[in-house]
Amino acid sequence: MDIREQKALEIAAKSKLTRKGDTWLVPSQAGPKKYTVDPNPQEPHCTCPDFEARQLRCKHIFAVEYTIEREQTADGQTIVTESVRVTQKTYTQDWPAYNKAQTNEKAHFLAFVYELCSGIEEPIQTFGRPRIPLADIIFSATFKTYSTVSGRRLMSDLRDAKAKGYLSKMPSYNSLFDYLNMASLTPYLKQLIAESSLPLKSIETDFAVDSSGFSTTSYVRWFDVKYGGNEDWHDWIKMHLMCGTSTHIVTSVELSRARSHDSPYYKPLVDATAKSGFNMQEVSADKAYISETNLRATVAHGATPYIPFKSNTSAVSGNKKKDELWKKLFHFYSFKREEFLQHYHKRSNVETTFSMIKAKFGERLRSKTETAQINEALCKVLCHNLCVVIQSMYELGVDPTFGVAAA
Repeated sequence: MDIREQKALEIAAKSKLTRKGDTWLVPSQAGPKKYTVDPNPQEPHCTCPDFEARQLRCKHIFAVEYTIEREQTADGQTIVTESVRVTQKTYTQDWPAYNKAQTNEKAHFLAFVYELCSGIEEPIQTFGRPRIPLADIIFSATFKTYSTVSGRRLMSDLRDAKAKGYLSKMPSYNSLFDYLNMASLTPYLKQLIAESSLPLKSIETDFAVDSSGFSTTSYVRWFDVKYGGNEDWHDWIKMHLMCGTSTHIVTSVELSRARSHDSPYYKPLVDATAKSGFNMQEVSADKAYISETNLRATVAHGATPYIPFKSNTSAVSGNKKKDELWKKLFHFYSFKREEFLQHYHKRSNVETTFSMIKAKFGERLRSKTETAQINEALCKVLCHNLCVVIQSMYELGVDPTFGVAAA
């Protein structure tokens, strides 16, 4: 195999080749230009300088031939597609189980939040007025997020919850807002999110990582360079999470500012999931997360990373050779792309997870300060996890136990 054929394999693996009738558009590796290829077996033709100079098969013709070869069926018929595609898997809905889960969700939800909060160790207070117990605050904040009503309208629901024994002391709506604005609440919420995922530890082995924004009530000023005008846009908080691809349970979560890069949050998410005791076999993420650090972090926990390489990536960077892990995964992605995509396709489940959270608990954060917005976003994730566990009770026969009862 000469150098042109090797480059052709790389083009076919990493680039999008578009079919237009009998010809194909093949992107250049050196820039944004595209070349037109006619793969006629008798007289192939390409508009690139290499073919025009040599009048022999160039790397673009080879790339088209490799793509067509991958699309041949067993009986020799050609599947007309623009690129290699993964068969879409369809899922059936167990409607009787779904209906039971939905009609009993609120009762289970309150009981589970109470069990989780029962395990919170109350910090020692050495001065000041007596505080409301953290368990009561977190229960009330989570219940507010689940109900999607305002703090004032929540008060009647909290009175009912106190009558049922879920609260030892009912906070006022102003106290609830004040406590949400405490940075010390954040690690407790993260801990509860991790604990809420544990009932599905025996089910989830494949995971996906991604980020999404939750808009806030704050505004940022944007200057339109083209027209010279100013606009006020809603600012947002960026949520990075790792979820199981079977049930969409969130195993770890991090929050950042709107324009933070995704890649640095990958390793903390993977490490936190492994620390919770999940047996990770696969982790899928988009190309924003590709780095040697992230690949090694995944393999260190016994999992295989399925992260696509960028179009300008190679097995060698300058004069420095990449390590063996990088080269192994790069060649697997380049030369066994169909097999790679079969696993990478599971990454779409993290987008489903974000959609579930936003559709049920809102895509906007009502809190005014950044700390309160972070805590409110974490409450959304905690509510989502408990709803997933409740659904799994009826569909998968899971018997969850939280808090003091789990000890």
